[in-house]
Amino acid sequence: MVLRLILGLAMTAVALALASRRVLMLYRLGRVGQPVDPDRTKDVRVRGLAVLTEVFGQRKLLKWSGAGAAHFAVFWGFVILGATIVEGYGALFDRDFHIPLIGTDTWLGFLEDLFIVAVLVGLAAFAAIRLRQSPSRTGRASRFSGSHLGAAWLVLFMIFNVMWTLLLYRGAQINTGHFPYAHGAFASEAAADVLRPLGHSANNVLETVGILASLGVVLSFLVLVVHSKHLHIFLAPFNIAFSRRPRALGGLLPVYSEGKVVDFEDPGEDDKIGRGAIEDFTWKGLLDFATCTECGRCQSQCPAWNTDKPLSPKLLIMGLRDHALAKAPYLLASSDEERAALPEEVRAEAERPLVGTAEQNGVIDPDVLWSCVTCGACVEQCPVDIEHVDHIVDMRRYQVMIESEFPREAQTMLRNLERSGDPWGRGAKARLEWTAGLPFEVRVLGEDGCDRIPDDVEYLFWVGCAGSLDDNAKRTSRAVAELLHEAEVGFMVLGSGETCTGDAARRLGQELLFEQLARQNVETLNEAGAKKIVVTCAHCFNTMSNEYPSLGGEYEVVHHTELLARLVAEGKLKPVQDVDVAVTYHDPCYLGRHNRVFSPPRDILGSIPGVRLTEMPRNRERSFCCGAGGARMWIEETIGTRINETRTDEALATEPDLVTAACPFCIVMLTDGVATRKQQGQAEEKVRVTDVSEVLLRSVRKPAEKTTAAPAPIGDDSPA
Repeated sequence: MVLRLILGLAMTAVALALASRRVLMLYRLGRVGQPVDPDRTKDVRVRGLAVLTEVFGQRKLLKWSGAGAAHFAVFWGFVILGATIVEGYGALFDRDFHIPLIGTDTWLGFLEDLFIVAVLVGLAAFAAIRLRQSPSRTGRASRFSGSHLGAAWLVLFMIFNVMWTLLLYRGAQINTGHFPYAHGAFASEAAADVLRPLGHSANNVLETVGILASLGVVLSFLVLVVHSKHLHIFLAPFNIAFSRRPRALGGLLPVYSEGKVVDFEDPGEDDKIGRGAIEDFTWKGLLDFATCTECGRCQSQCPAWNTDKPLSPKLLIMGLRDHALAKAPYLLASSDEERAALPEEVRAEAERPLVGTAEQNGVIDPDVLWSCVTCGACVEQCPVDIEHVDHIVDMRRYQVMIESEFPREAQTMLRNLERSGDPWGRGAKARLEWTAGLPFEVRVLGEDGCDRIPDDVEYLFWVGCAGSLDDNAKRTSRAVAELLHEAEVGFMVLGSGETCTGDAARRLGQELLFEQLARQNVETLNEAGAKKIVVTCAHCFNTMSNEYPSLGGEYEVVHHTELLARLVAEGKLKPVQDVDVAVTYHDPCYLGRHNRVFSPPRDILGSIPGVRLTEMPRNRERSFCCGAGGARMWIEETIGTRINETRTDEALATEPDLVTAACPFCIVMLTDGVATRKQQGQAEEKVRVTDVSEVLLRSVRKPAEKTTAAPAPIGDDSPA
C-alpha cells in the first residue's frame, strides 16, 4: 500500500508539473492577443445554453451520425469515468475506498462499465473511419488530409490503454474482495472471470499494477493533451462560450483595435487595421487556433478545397496555430536582450510575414487567402465554433488597407464603387432601366415631389446593383414588381438614390469604402423614412439586415421569397396555371446558411401547379456555393476547377428543366455554368436558370393576360 501510494503521488506530481508549465505558457500566449469585442461576455444564459447543447449535447457532432455517435460515446465515457479516477486515487490510500453516498450503488458500477464498453466501441468506429478515409487511400478527398495523423492514432491508443487498465484493476479488485460494487459492473466482472484462475496473490499484484497503470495512463494522457491538438478537450467549452451568438455567420464584425471599433473618420495613431501579425489577433482568435480538433469537417465542405484550390479552412487554422506556438518564445520574451538570445529558428519565425508567398516565407499564402468565397460552410460545420470567415476577412483587411496587396481584377470593381456606386460602373442614371416594358408605372421616391415614403407604400423595394444593371437580375426585379402589383402591395423604389450596399467591398477587406457606401445608404433610407424593405439580392439582404443596424440603419428587411411566400399563403397571390417543369433549387449561401432562410423559396415552388422539385444532394445548411461570394464575383478563378461549374454539374444531375435560385449572384454564376456545359454538349438546350419569382409569376398570370403567341420560356432573355 505504501509503495503504490508513493508511486501514485510521485507520478501525479510530475505529470501536473509538466502539464501546468504548458498551460501557463498557453495562458500567457493567449494574453498577448488583443481584447475581444464587448459582446463576447454578454447574454450569459444564451452562452451557457450553447455550452450545454454543443459540448454536453454534442449537437453539431451528431449531425454526422456515425462519427458523431462515436464521439458522443467517447466524450460521455470520459465524463462518467471521471468517477473511476476518483476511485483509483482513493484506492491509493484505502483499498476499500468508495465514493461517499453513491460509491456502492449498483447503478454507478453498471454505468461505469457501460461507458467503458461504449468507449471501446467508439474507438473501433474511429479507427474504421480513419482507415476508410485515410489520405493515403483517398488523397485530397479525405477530410483528414493534412491533419497530424500520427498524433491522432496515438491518442486513440492512449484512450484504449485507459480502458483496458481500468478493466484490469477493477477485475483484480473483484477477485481480491476490494471492489465497491456487489453487482452491476458487468464488464469488470467479465474481466474478473478471466483473471480469477491466476490466484489470489497474482490478483493482489495485478490490482496494484492495474491502479498504477490506469492512473499513469490518465496522467500521461493529460500531458499529451495539453501538448497536442487534443487540447480541445479542455478548450472547447470556453471557445463555444465566447463565440459569436447565435453563430459567426451573417454580418461581419467591424474593425476592432484593442477591443474598440475603429473610427475611420478619426482613427487613433495606434489603431491596428486588420491582422498583419499573429499577435494582432484577439485572444479569442488565438483560442480558436488552439481549439481546432483537425477533424476536417470544414475542409470537407469547403468549395475552394473541393475544387482543387489551396485553401483548406482546417489547414489555415492549423498554420496560424503552429506559427503562434513557434513564435511564442519571442512574443513572451521580456526584453530585447532575451529575444536576441533566442535560437535562430525562433527569431526567423518571428520575422515571417503573416501573409506571403513561399518565396517570402509567408505563414498564409495569398492564394489561400483570396480563394475564400466567405460562404460560411466551414463555420457551419465546425463542432467547436471556430470563426474562420472572420479571421480570413481580418487578414484581407490588413492586406487591402495597409499593404495594398490584393487581386488586380478587384481594382476595377473598387474603382467603380468609389466613382459610380456600383461594381459595373454604370452610374445612378441606369438604375431604372429594369422598369422598361412593365405594364404599370413603378413609383420612384422624389419623382412626385415627395421626399419621404408615403403612408400608402408598405415596402421600399431595394432593387440593388445587380437587380438594376445585370440583364439576368433585371428579369427578377420585373417579376417581383409585377407580383407585388398583382397582390396590391404598395411599394416604391429609390431609383438613382440607391448606391451599392458595400457587401463586396467589405468582404474583400476594404472596410473604409464599405462604411462610406453604407453610411450614405443609411442616411438616404433614414431621410426617406424607410421602415420595411424588400430585397431580391441575398447579399443586400444580409448586409442591410445584419450590418446596417450598427451604423444607425434599423429596418425590417425581408427577402423577396419570404414576402412572396407569405402573399401566397395569405391568398393574395394565387398560382393557378400549370407550368409543368422539373425544377431544382440552389440555396444561396447568404440567404440560406448565413440567414437560415430555407423554406420560403421551397414553399413558393411547392405552391405552383406542375412544379416537380428535386433537391440536390448538398442543400440547405450544406449547400455548395456558386462561387460568387467574398467579392469572388469580380475575381477570375485561375486555380483548380470552377466552383460554379461544380455546382452546375450537381444541378444538372437532377435532370431539371429549370435551375432556380433566389440571388442574382447565384443566377449569374449558374447561368454561366449551364452555358458552358451546353457548349460542351453536357446539358440539354432546354435547361434554363431563373429566380423562383419568375416561376411564380408564370403561374399567377391569368389566362386573359396571355396573348395568342406562345409564352417565352421561363428564364430566357425576354422581359418577364
